[in-house]
Amino acid sequence: MQRPSCSLSLSMALVALFVLRAASAAEPVVFPRTTIDLGTVVTDVEKSVRFYTEGIGFREVPGFTVPADVATGAGLTDGKLLSVRVLVLGEGDSATKLKLMSVAGTAPRTGDNEFIHSHTGFRYLTIIVDDTNAALARLAKIGVTPLAKSPVAIPESIAKDLFLTCVRDPDGNIVELIAPRK
Repeated sequence: MQRPSCSLSLSMALVALFVLRAASAAEPVVFPRTTIDLGTVVTDVEKSVRFYTEGIGFREVPGFTVPADVATGAGLTDGKLLSVRVLVLGEGDSATKLKLMSVAGTAPRTGDNEFIHSHTGFRYLTIIVDDTNAALARLAKIGVTPLAKSPVAIPESIAKDLFLTCVRDPDGNIVELIAPRK
């Protein structure tokens, strides 16, 4: 009985590996929309809408209500209705949507938001704006001041001529604004 040559065995092993890999590769996922919506429970929806529209520059569009039975059935609430205010950046179906809500009859817990490493979960929003100085002027009109020494220059190895400004929304969440200074 002849032994198969080493190169034939190696070739067969590589073919088998290729077939196994191809069979185990996940099907590509196709997303009809490549932006995500972020739902945020806030303590005062009016203050938050003002912050994100007047201070940051979002635009409010019609919101919606989720009936209590639907919210409960989906596991979102314990028998409570959701009234959602929707804010957008951009136009059309691919615009980023920030969904703000406060739930009647609840007192949401707030965590330690001093630093992004203070606790787990979504920790900040990053928003690319047109002009750092214009963003700071809008925020100043509603009494919002930057954190620490913001705005700070982003190192040129990361991005050229851009600045990072961090502010807090009415619930203490960090919002990063990235833009040039005009």
